[in-house]
Amino acid sequence: MRSGEESAERAVSQGSIAARLGLVLALLLAIGAGLIATLAFAYGRDAAQQAYDRLLLGAARQIADAAAPLDGRVVVDLPHSAFELLALSPDDRVVYAVFGPDGRIATGYDLPRPEQAAEGFHNGEITGEKARFAVSPRLFAERDFSGPVTVVVGQTTRARDALARQITERALVIMGLAALFMVLLAIFATRSALDPLTRIGREIAGRRPTDLTPITTPVPREIARLVGAMNRFMARLARQAEATGTIIADASHQLRTPIAALRAQAELAAEESDPERTRAIIGRIHDRSVTLSRLTDQMLSRALIIHRADAVPREVIDLRAVAVQATAETDHDLLASAADLELDLPDEPVHCLGDALSLSEASKNLLFNALRHGRAPVTISVRSEAGAAVLAVTDTGPGMPREIWADAATRFARSSGVSRTSAGLGLSIVAEVARAHGGELRFGHTPAGHFEVALALPLAEAAP
Repeated sequence: MRSGEESAERAVSQGSIAARLGLVLALLLAIGAGLIATLAFAYGRDAAQQAYDRLLLGAARQIADAAAPLDGRVVVDLPHSAFELLALSPDDRVVYAVFGPDGRIATGYDLPRPEQAAEGFHNGEITGEKARFAVSPRLFAERDFSGPVTVVVGQTTRARDALARQITERALVIMGLAALFMVLLAIFATRSALDPLTRIGREIAGRRPTDLTPITTPVPREIARLVGAMNRFMARLARQAEATGTIIADASHQLRTPIAALRAQAELAAEESDPERTRAIIGRIHDRSVTLSRLTDQMLSRALIIHRADAVPREVIDLRAVAVQATAETDHDLLASAADLELDLPDEPVHCLGDALSLSEASKNLLFNALRHGRAPVTISVRSEAGAAVLAVTDTGPGMPREIWADAATRFARSSGVSRTSAGLGLSIVAEVARAHGGELRFGHTPAGHFEVALALPLAEAAP
């Protein structure tokens, strides 16, 4: 027993919703971190590129504006402001060149002439180091000097690479702080979301083993379905436990007396020497054995029906077939002649959703009660009325007084027919079947004044 409990405990503890959520969140954060890092680096690189390109182009334009023709050649008075902003990056090298209309360098470093004639940018190298170049042309149309003067300004990329890394690092720091906040928020949200399950676990763990009442802990809609299923399961367990307790109590209370009487009669028969009195005692033993057999059959039948109410799936059944089966299986020792029992069935099927065995047992108990306590002939009929499928048993007698109808289905009640030859469980079994099928047990009289006991069940559509 202990190993079973430990196994159940291990089964419960295998896997964790919080761990799964944490793993999924970590995976999402890792993917998000990689994506954001890539985007941040791309953004930082573009931002640094645009910022330093503007500085390069501004310097190239200032140099171009400072260029002037003199005696058929280009002269440039380099403005200091053109290199002041570029000097803010002390680790970078800056070069420039001014090309005349003939393509020769008028002043500056020995740089290759740019291929494009329009203003723009291109990448290159300065003494083997990556660099960025800005090109700014200026067109002259003088008498002794005409054509474009092209200014090229280049700068190594150390500063812009550092700026790109700085922007990326700051973005990653912000993302890290946001991720940390998201993790803390996710932990809080997970704990908050799983808290109803923890409360349910504590409530169930703190219950007595016999406490099968519904769980009333307030839960979110997503968990309400689980709690509803658990409550339905516990309700089935409660019904089964109640049925088991009832069977044990009934067996203890109802079987002890007839068994003791049988034993006493058997002892009298064993000691009796008069043949006539012995035969009388044996007759009483037979009668009590029949009663005890009937009681045992009905108690087992009632237990079976209660068990099947939760264990057997329902199917569409034609009540006419149930009536025919009950008639065929009725104890014929109760019949004085074949005319004592009649069938009254409609031409069309009368369907209900139920368990054929339980309905057959209920029908046989109705017939037994009518044949035992009613007046022949007894009729079993099937009909549909007001959305109900009805199986009724009618006898020509006055039946039970109206004032005892309410208690007639109580187990072992005098009004249910209990006597030396009857166990008094027949109508109780029928009532159990009716409740299990969502129907009811009805008592009444026909227009002709005959007594009728009916099992009314919800009408169902025929199976396709």
